Amino acid sequence: MMGYLRTAVLMAAMTALFLGIGALLGGTGGAMIALVIALAMNAYTWWNSDRAVLRMHDARTASGPQGKALERLVHDMADRAGMPRPKVYILQNAQPNAFATGRNPENAAVAATTGLLTRLSEAEIAAVMAHELAHIRNHDTTIMTITATFAGAITMLANFAMFFGNNRNNSLGLIGTLALMVLAPLAAGLVQMAISRSREYEADRIGAEICGNPLWLASALERISGLAARIDNDSAERNPATAHMFIINPLHAHARDRLFSTHPDPANRIRALREMAGEQTQGLAGPWG
Repeated sequence: MMGYLRTAVLMAAMTALFLGIGALLGGTGGAMIALVIALAMNAYTWWNSDRAVLRMHDARTASGPQGKALERLVHDMADRAGMPRPKVYILQNAQPNAFATGRNPENAAVAATTGLLTRLSEAEIAAVMAHELAHIRNHDTTIMTITATFAGAITMLANFAMFFGNNRNNSLGLIGTLALMVLAPLAAGLVQMAISRSREYEADRIGAEICGNPLWLASALERISGLAARIDNDSAERNPATAHMFIINPLHAHARDRLFSTHPDPANRIRALREMAGEQTQGLAGPWG
């Protein structure tokens, strides 16, 4: 419940930031033009977000023995969790990782890298995909689509600040306008990252329940975080705005990747899962044991 409350507060902050920038710019003309353009962009992004992200990472529909086995695993867990079956994709990528995308549970997809399928055990793979199913069931993919489009709208509105900087209702002045152009997108990005981090713990908890064993997910996170720190994810490096979608931060090759964190510390997530396992009073063997 606290996770949902925190997410609601952060999304309210994102909305307030957007409205506040419009108010600071003053004239309704500039703010309304930016709003209309932002809404059009947001509508397009909302409808095409899953296809766009999958295309960025050159995702392919799961096929062949390995792909079909993954698809059966995901669909079986989705059926057990009482949720729609997502489409399943594979990324030709040596870094073990995975993500979920889609505007709602009825139009969702999960994707796993070839590195995940070859370097982790079957139980660990099941736990990772259960985590991604949890994101879908919790509507996190929807939330992150909304926050991403809000962040884009705020950046656009901030860029309009210079154009409308001479508006008589704008009391910011040149220095204030320049500061707004820099700080507003930064603030939006920080709020977006905070929302992403807040959703990971809840997805870990629900994912552990879906796969039946918190320790499987703890083991998977430990292995993925260690390997991801040494193996490049070129498609993620080319598209850093999608980093928050992966189960573990896929970025490390460039200095800019270390400026902000889109994920909680893996050690904290692993500790929480082990505590969850210790609190269970019954056997931990799940439906995949």
